[in-house]
Amino acid sequence: MLSIIQAAGWPIWPLILCSILALALIAERLFQLRTSKILPAKLMDQALDATRRGFPNEDVIAKLENTGLTGTVLASGLRALQMNPQATNEDVHSSMEMAGRVAAQELERYLPTLATIASAAPLLGLLGTVVGMIEIFGAHTAGNNQPAQLAHGISVALYNTALGLIVAIPALMFWRYFRGVVDGHLLAMEQVSERFARHLAHLRD
Repeated sequence: MLSIIQAAGWPIWPLILCSILALALIAERLFQLRTSKILPAKLMDQALDATRRGFPNEDVIAKLENTGLTGTVLASGLRALQMNPQATNEDVHSSMEMAGRVAAQELERYLPTLATIASAAPLLGLLGTVVGMIEIFGAHTAGNNQPAQLAHGISVALYNTALGLIVAIPALMFWRYFRGVVDGHLLAMEQVSERFARHLAHLRD
């Protein structure tokens, strides 16, 4: 590996940094976007049971807030009623909707960075290719034909092109995968939130 880095020259270092960052973001998103952290099993049943016996106390609301990202959205409706018992159903719905936007922002965290890496890596590889070509043409003149410099320029071009694609392709694939996961979680959160909002409205009627 060290020999490849030496052969590729300085343009490969930005690509190495991009690859490390991409791996870190992919690992972080794989952990944070698990269903158990977004919409734990039986969360909705727990929220419904807690409210059927009357307005829940602070401990119950706090526990709901700490039960997955969706729990925070559901708890926001209860918080709105806790702060203002005379709040309208529209006020409760708006509070949950705002919490849902914050949750969506949390779900999409780092995805723009991963998409940027997927877009920039081929360009960085192309930069390395251009640098290698410059070295080739600089070494190949009418009075100075040095095979070693020509080989070095070719290696710089090819290694950077290859590494740029190696970084970009997985980053793009994981970005698209995470986008699908986020969209699925957002749809599930929206369905659960709407059901809970209707439940609260029914209890207050």
